[in-house]
Amino acid sequence: MNDTTPARIGLVAATAAGRRHADTLAAAWPHARLVEGDSVADALRAAWAGCDAVVAFLATGAVVRVLAPLLGDKRTDPAVVVVDEAARHAVALLGGHAGGGNDLAEQVGVLLDARPVVTTATDAVGLPGLDTLGWPVRGAVAAVSRAILDGEPVELVADAAWPLPALPPNVHTTAHPDATADGRYRLLVTDRVVPIDARTAVLRPPSLVAGVGASRGVPAAEVAELLHRVLAEAGLDPASLRCLASADVKADEAGIRSTADALGVPLVTWPATRLAAVDVPHPSEVVRAAVGTPSVAEAAALLGADGRTDDATLLVGKTATAMATVAVARHAPRGRLAVVGLGPGAADLRTPQAVAELRRAAVVVGLDQYVDQVRDVLRPGTQVLASSLGAEQARARAAVAEAAAGRAVALVGSGDAGVYAMASPALEYADERIDVVGVPGVTAALAAGALLGAPLGHDHAYVSLSDLHTPWEVIERRVTAAAEGDFVTVFYNPRSRARDWQLGTALGILGAHRPPDTPVGVVRNASRPGQRVHLATVATLDPAVVDMYSVVVVGNSDTRLVAGRMVTPRGYRWRS
Repeated sequence: MNDTTPARIGLVAATAAGRRHADTLAAAWPHARLVEGDSVADALRAAWAGCDAVVAFLATGAVVRVLAPLLGDKRTDPAVVVVDEAARHAVALLGGHAGGGNDLAEQVGVLLDARPVVTTATDAVGLPGLDTLGWPVRGAVAAVSRAILDGEPVELVADAAWPLPALPPNVHTTAHPDATADGRYRLLVTDRVVPIDARTAVLRPPSLVAGVGASRGVPAAEVAELLHRVLAEAGLDPASLRCLASADVKADEAGIRSTADALGVPLVTWPATRLAAVDVPHPSEVVRAAVGTPSVAEAAALLGADGRTDDATLLVGKTATAMATVAVARHAPRGRLAVVGLGPGAADLRTPQAVAELRRAAVVVGLDQYVDQVRDVLRPGTQVLASSLGAEQARARAAVAEAAAGRAVALVGSGDAGVYAMASPALEYADERIDVVGVPGVTAALAAGALLGAPLGHDHAYVSLSDLHTPWEVIERRVTAAAEGDFVTVFYNPRSRARDWQLGTALGILGAHRPPDTPVGVVRNASRPGQRVHLATVATLDPAVVDMYSVVVVGNSDTRLVAGRMVTPRGYRWRS
């Protein structure tokens, strides 16, 4: 299971084949169970009533007839996926977006080798559904979504630069938040209460934090009534609440916690010392004497979820009832930078998270040949900033600049972004204005190791032989240390037309500390077209077979060839 899998999955089957398929899912998903009943229809109704999602191994028509009278609200109804008798297709029947049915169909397809069938319009054409962005959406959602799909002009009106995914070219950003629709379709991104007509949809970004102080034993009704009144009087929508915030001593206050639960937001608490350090307009010595800080509500609202006050503006100062106090702050959005490792090249070695981040991005930055590998994954409207070999610093600066402007950016590189790749230069420039997400990938060394056998089965060292960023004297010391430590050694950037002697020198250093018949593997274009695997020894390897598209793996003194595969023993036999 992954983070998008519903917590409780009911499995319903009518035949022996269906039950076998259900058993496969139940074995893979601890929270999935076969639901029984006096009849299949009863079992389906029970699964609908008691589970977050249903996978039915039944005819689609039968499922429709049973569940049609039970349909309520797509935001709360369970997702339903229907699988045929032969498990050839997994159809996302209900709750495709809101219930996670589309994702569930994909996961069922993986486990049963079935083809996922997703019919929601936005998914079919590669566009993000307005109800899939993770924020509440209100108003004419269907009408605006249809306009986006049909290519009609849609105005995007945002109070601030939120890192939205790519939207198609017919969605135009306007710099006038109070512009009137004039018959046009509009998508508003705001925490304010605004008029909504038949051509306007509103996305509610998580921009607001309500700070809450209270006396011990405060009723939940008093906290909730005060909070909603304060928001309404300020013209703010509670759907944009990111969290409630308070003092640590209120972490177990039932009235505050139940209010947060009812709103579906977390309760974040801070130590009195952190709250006391926040400059607020209405400090109170009475409060300081009671809880150790002159402010709870205002200070907590400004600290928010992550303790940063530089992006916060107090919109509503503390407002009190007999037992509760509320203040509200708005926190400015931050840009989003995903540093994405694409793996060694093959699409099936690319992680699902990497694909999700590419589809989450409005801007993709990377080396041209790496961007070309993923163009088929990108959503329509994605801005691509591709550059040629050798412009690493420029790419890193461009990605950070786009994210600092409030956009959702994916900076891509091959292998793992943190291994001789783009994470390091990018994070040198990224500051507190940016949220950074690291997406690991299968490294070139791991891909090469899998093709060679098991050469990395014991301690190993990675060394880049490129002296573009590191003086050769330093590289030579590191190779010597790996040789003296008897590490399996993986050489990145081993040889190029301009650097044709370093690999031979490095092999000579290693050869002085291990037998001449120590296996050496060279893998060129691992998992890509033109893949080639070459085996030799420290004494016989011809550096001419190596280039910049190669990874060289040199075994340690115990590495052996077994049936044509490099194997470095773990050492279990030595323990006997």
